[in-house]
Amino acid sequence: MRPEEIRSYTTPEIGQRLDEAYEELFNLRFQRTTGQMKNTARMGEVTRDIARMKTILRERELAAWLASEEN
Repeated sequence: MRPEEIRSYTTPEIGQRLDEAYEELFNLRFQRTTGQMKNTARMGEVTRDIARMKTILRERELAAWLASEEN
């Protein structure tokens, strides 16, 4: 998922997609442990997507804080 794509979502949508990504990561870890995993690179992709979403949420949080400090 590209950062531009994530930025186009609203904050609640990002939160929902973050929950879905955590669930997918959990399932991928389970598949890896049981030996059912076909695409091992997917774990890294999901982990990076989670980091991107959390970074963008933090950017928005800081922007809101700065806006409130200026007023």
